[in-house]
Amino acid sequence: MQKVLAYPLTVLFFVFFGLTLVIFHPIQWFCLKVFGYQAHKSSVDWLNFFLMRCTNLLGTRYRFDNPQKIGTNRPVIIAANHQSMYDIPPIIWHMRKHHPKFISKKELGKGIPSVSFNLRHGGAALIDRKNPEQALAEITRLAKYAEENKRSVAIFPEGTRSRTGAPKKFQMGGLKTLLEHMPNALVVPVTINNSWKMLRYGKFPMGIGTYMKFKVHPPIDPKEMDRETLLQQLEETVTKAIITK
Repeated sequence: MQKVLAYPLTVLFFVFFGLTLVIFHPIQWFCLKVFGYQAHKSSVDWLNFFLMRCTNLLGTRYRFDNPQKIGTNRPVIIAANHQSMYDIPPIIWHMRKHHPKFISKKELGKGIPSVSFNLRHGGAALIDRKNPEQALAEITRLAKYAEENKRSVAIFPEGTRSRTGAPKKFQMGGLKTLLEHMPNALVVPVTINNSWKMLRYGKFPMGIGTYMKFKVHPPIDPKEMDRETLLQQLEETVTKAIITK
């Protein structure tokens, strides 16, 4: 019965989701071209707020648990497990004071209203997974930018999303590059639960009634431990809070 109900709700969701992307595309362009970075950044924040509201049409609820007092006087590396594309809007909205930038595959940098524009002009790293040298150079560029401007880089170390919620082994290459070029950054582990249920039936229909939960763990200061210990602690912190049922 739930899956049957998911069909009309998914159509309604796609209509509003698509309209939101189309409406915010010229808003982003205007904010960036006329008022500059900060206005563009604010437009992206609100884009992601409304994308979350679109998912409410599917009965999606959110809990973003962030009791940490993380200042803006240092750059931040946000490291989270990855379950779906719907992981991204809550991070952008709820951690907006840290100006999160994402590492994304280059294919997403064109063809998607609002999303592609932001990836190209908002500071993201667009990487070619088939070209390690290009990927390394892009991540390095983003890391140096975040270090200099005290902003954050969000990374999903699993590389690809988990379709069942079960954690995948972290791939540490990108994290190591960020740590190398962001020597003053705090590492903030984030655990995401239930996002995969948005795609439990595939792309159509969408899953309905999902309760997405985000937990921000205490930040880790790389200056207080060696790199391998930090990476191990990071992975354990993120994955031990994942609920796999």
